[in-house]
Amino acid sequence: MTHLNNLISLFRRSADDKSGFTLIEIVVTLAILSLALPTLLRSFTEAAKGQALAENRTTALYLLKFQMATIEAEGYPDIGEESGEFGEDSRFRWHSEVQDVESEEIEGLRLVTVTVTWQERGRERTISTSTYLADRQIPQDQTQGGQQGQGGGG
Repeated sequence: MTHLNNLISLFRRSADDKSGFTLIEIVVTLAILSLALPTLLRSFTEAAKGQALAENRTTALYLLKFQMATIEAEGYPDIGEESGEFGEDSRFRWHSEVQDVESEEIEGLRLVTVTVTWQERGRERTISTSTYLADRQIPQDQTQGGQQGQGGGG
């Protein structure tokens, strides 16, 4: 409570009180501010750059998921490559590649890779993801060892 009383007394000066800051106190305060202010401003600038970086990466991730979902929604993809932009004025571009995968267990398996690229700070940035898609029209034998009809009952 005494700290609070001291603080209150600082703000309640009498009208006759002529005390103020001395020139040396003002000079020292300005010197401290002149040292701290550039560092503080630099921190704000770096934080703003970092926020822009994070925003671009988040946007690229959403666009990547969107493009992969579009390919999956279209059904079984054809083998090949495609590229495009996300809108006319977008700085984000996409590229997709579909490859046939040889598999003894699953017929008609394809590897789909989608990459999103954009320019940031004079460098090209990329993010990509891959998934496997199977032809749903081909019946798959997914039981153990290729055996069917092994029920446990008697």
